[in-house]
Amino acid sequence: MNIAVSSFEENKDALLDKRFGRCNYFQIYNEAKEQINVVKNEGQISGSGAGVSAAQQIIDENIDVVITGNLGPNAFKILQKANIKAYKCGEVSVEEALSMLNKGELEQIEVAGKAHHGMNV
Repeated sequence: MNIAVSSFEENKDALLDKRFGRCNYFQIYNEAKEQINVVKNEGQISGSGAGVSAAQQIIDENIDVVITGNLGPNAFKILQKANIKAYKCGEVSVEEALSMLNKGELEQIEVAGKAHHGMNV
């Protein structure tokens, strides 16, 4: 299983970024290999549609699960249609977010958040 965590930085101690479409990076944890690969979020440079771009990148990276703060309506629909589960988490380290998922401590995102329409929030 591949798990993507939205993050501010590239290192393993980075904090989870609660913004999905505008996060700086996705830290992708491959459970089978027990390793993390970091990719720059292509959605963050979008004038609008950041969530859509980020969601498409997640699909292209063959992600099974996303850990983030919230998802806008468009990103939520895209991930839901692709059968990618998303979980809500606060600003903890990426490592802690993965641990919380493993322990069943994260709430699944079942409703989209507000649309931001290109705002950097």
